[in-house]
Amino acid sequence: MSKIKFGTDGWRAIIADEYTVENVKRVAYATALWLKKSVDNPSAVVGCDPRFAGPLFADTTACVLASQGVKVFRASNPFVSTPMISLGTVRKNASAGIIITASHNPPSYNGYKIKAAYGGPATPDEIEQVESAIPDTIDLKLKSVAEYAKDGLIEFVDLEDMYVEHAENSFDIAAIRDSGLNWAYDAMYGAGQNVMRRLFPDITFLHCDDNPGFDGQAPEPIQRNLKEFEEIIKLSDGEIASGLVTDGDADRIGLYDQDGNFVDSHHILLLLIHYMHKVKGENGEVYSTFSCTSKIQKLCDAYGLKNTVTKIGFKYICDLIVNSGNPFMVGGEESGGIAVNGHIPERDGIWIGLMIWEFMAKTGRSLSDLVQEIYEVVGKFAVERYDLHVTEELKQKIIATSKAGNYKNFGSLKVVKTEDLDGYKFFFEDGTWVMIRPSGTEPVLRVYAEAPGSAESFKILDIVKAELLK
Repeated sequence: MSKIKFGTDGWRAIIADEYTVENVKRVAYATALWLKKSVDNPSAVVGCDPRFAGPLFADTTACVLASQGVKVFRASNPFVSTPMISLGTVRKNASAGIIITASHNPPSYNGYKIKAAYGGPATPDEIEQVESAIPDTIDLKLKSVAEYAKDGLIEFVDLEDMYVEHAENSFDIAAIRDSGLNWAYDAMYGAGQNVMRRLFPDITFLHCDDNPGFDGQAPEPIQRNLKEFEEIIKLSDGEIASGLVTDGDADRIGLYDQDGNFVDSHHILLLLIHYMHKVKGENGEVYSTFSCTSKIQKLCDAYGLKNTVTKIGFKYICDLIVNSGNPFMVGGEESGGIAVNGHIPERDGIWIGLMIWEFMAKTGRSLSDLVQEIYEVVGKFAVERYDLHVTEELKQKIIATSKAGNYKNFGSLKVVKTEDLDGYKFFFEDGTWVMIRPSGTEPVLRVYAEAPGSAESFKILDIVKAELLK
């Protein structure tokens, strides 16, 4: 049997290769051992996103847990989002939440995410305990879901109802619906589609139907994957005020303004800080990962807020939210995962989208106007990214060179300062920067650059790419 290793956010593998019923049984069994060792009367919320064979793997997980005496709250919905599992974990007072999802990975993958009792990612220590308990082989005689349900070990729960009710109680949904603004939503065939149809039945929808293979595309809400949605907004000629996109398990966000311009997570984080502190009068700490724009620090300085920079991976932000003991306001990462006070300590693309739409509806300002307000404080900027598919040998060579501090310049760009919290960030004389980091979930080398505009950022990326690949 293969060695199963959890990455930055869960275990992910290719379906029918390493991601098999047998291997899911092994992981579920280890999860049961961890839960039984950690708490008395353990329980878990279990569900899946719309990926291929999700219900099969979720039922397998539920049955393994039940066979070991762990009470299972199985989502009764055909699919659910990761935030719905996390919310359900808190609401049912469960010991853990498990969702079968590979998030934004390509359609050939599936995965297994573990959520802790507080409704956010399990800690690295907890994941390590599960990993170390995974048996090399497994021979379990399992009963059916129906039989475990009859025994009282599996109970069905409508997580979609729970989430919709929570959203309706937390936002001024009527203000968004009745604002006179037209909205659009692209689910990328992912888990957010039913919730959004229930909250906003009359808006423009795209990719909100059953397609377990995501039409062959990785459901990651980044601009290059969203050309069809972008075109719909542009063709509306300003009629669509904003477009919201979420990924496969709906915990990541992408956003568009009325002109079809992509508004990335760096800008969304700044908008949230602005809305929550300046408009709503809230206070608390801001947490941002190492790959986020340096403008977050600038805005926090201007508003007298503390910003803590963490390693990359939402689990580090969650750890601060749950364990720092300090009041929290907003935290997020470059890849679209953002959390706010007043909700679970979890990334939630729909939740963050509703916050921005409420901001627009309440102020009567367009999204581009709100971004301009941010620019007036921190200056214009753009962060762009290349994903370099390189050999493992070259990847390791680049990382070793970075670690040794041997990149003194990239072409004409002279390095004046470096930071290595998680990856390698190189600052240049004009305040722009580039960052190099291997992905924790995919076989790629990520390269980021920040400059006053997209063209300048891509120019930096091209110069650095040429240097790395020569």
